[in-house]
Amino acid sequence: MHLRARSLRLAVALSLASIALPATAARLEIQGGRSYMDSYAVNTVFVEGVFDERRIGDSRFSWSPDVSLGWLDGRAIARYDGSRYTTRDQVWVLAGGARLHYGDASDWYRQLFLSFQPAVQTGRTQALSTPYEFVSTLGWQGQRFSVQVRHISNGNLHSPNRGETMALLGVAFDL
Repeated sequence: MHLRARSLRLAVALSLASIALPATAARLEIQGGRSYMDSYAVNTVFVEGVFDERRIGDSRFSWSPDVSLGWLDGRAIARYDGSRYTTRDQVWVLAGGARLHYGDASDWYRQLFLSFQPAVQTGRTQALSTPYEFVSTLGWQGQRFSVQVRHISNGNLHSPNRGETMALLGVAFDL
């Protein structure tokens, strides 16, 4: 399928998701930062909806469904220009999964979380070379802010698999 047609279908799906997301999300985060492939950095922005938390049985673990939409800028790295996977594509990522927390509401470490999300994306780059990717995040979420380290890659299911690793700061809104 042509990249432009794929991008248009993804844009329509994202538009429909963005209409429904604020109505059902418990928390909306707008995150920005820098993403790195090797030692080359680009700007990145994500919007993430985190839904109501659920306890896992009688354990101290809980999870929250989350959905994110992200954009990563392209890079101008000349040595990859002639290859099948360049670094110039701007990439849109749509992901959905869960945030995992441990502890009770009063515990200091309660705001720490680990997140995993399968994802689809629009570009083909040295870092993200397949239409599917996996998003892993380690972060801290306060009342109105979040700090995260996120990695996106295809889990070495296809080469190249450099992945994107980013540092994100977020602003949160309760819905």
